[in-house]
Amino acid sequence: MKDLISLHDYTPQQVEALITLALKLKAQQKAGVEHHILKGKTLGMIFTKSSTRTRVSFEVGINQLGGAGLFLSAGDIQLGRGESIYDTANVLSRYLDGIMIRTFAHQDVVDLAKYASIPIINGLTDLLHPCQVLADLQTIYEHKGKFKGLKFAYLGDGNNMAHSLLYGCMKVGMDIAVATPADYACDAEIVDNAKSDAKETGAKITITTDPLEAISGADVVCTDTWVSMGQEAEKAERVKIFAPYQITGELFKKADGQAIFMHCLPAYRGYEVSEDVIDGPQSVIFDEAENRLHAQKAVMATLMGRIEI
Repeated sequence: MKDLISLHDYTPQQVEALITLALKLKAQQKAGVEHHILKGKTLGMIFTKSSTRTRVSFEVGINQLGGAGLFLSAGDIQLGRGESIYDTANVLSRYLDGIMIRTFAHQDVVDLAKYASIPIINGLTDLLHPCQVLADLQTIYEHKGKFKGLKFAYLGDGNNMAHSLLYGCMKVGMDIAVATPADYACDAEIVDNAKSDAKETGAKITITTDPLEAISGADVVCTDTWVSMGQEAEKAERVKIFAPYQITGELFKKADGQAIFMHCLPAYRGYEVSEDVIDGPQSVIFDEAENRLHAQKAVMATLMGRIEI
């Protein structure tokens, strides 16, 4: 557990241990307990994709653990001007105790981890978003008290969120149904990897183009923006294609009566979800957003503080 690149790399026991630690750190933070697990340590935060939640949660989180966060935009480092990842990884390893990177190409994170001697945390790539899914799993546990026996439904684009949710659900033994338009399905290799993970926990994967099939009886309902960063030119086409996958109040009624609604944010009301659902009594989006802080603290404490889990 040197790095967090993908939840597929972790065992079910390691994923559950991270969630347990996140819950503990959250409870202690609410109780006013201060931690110095990362005293004297610095996390470099590389952003080639901007973000509200990722920057604030990591910067506040490292501070709450006694360390310091250093924001590095694309204009602050030489990667954006052609310096190799090999050189960047080796240089930053001499200055920092860990790196969080939020970027476009997943291979950049893989290569950074390959060459760096310090922990690398995947804050998001076009392929995966593991930190968000750890926070999602923490939120589900807080509201449902379990994972096994639950059905998770994801409707929309087969993107980085869908990929990491497939991995995350399989690691904790929670069934998942993913409904996407045929031409926007999840990456086939990701699905195969998730099915391999399912053999260990017994969780079930359903891949469909039918939103009703996916959401029927679901305990957790989730979606994501239809137009991710870098896809703005495709907006009009995407809105038309994804319209049948909008989570409306009527469609949400097909889920379990006690289902919770989740969204990683930012959300666009009237597109992927209707206002009555996202702002309704069963929405837990702000618990989910808060838990980015606590889940990521668990990751940093484990990787940078060498806490055994």
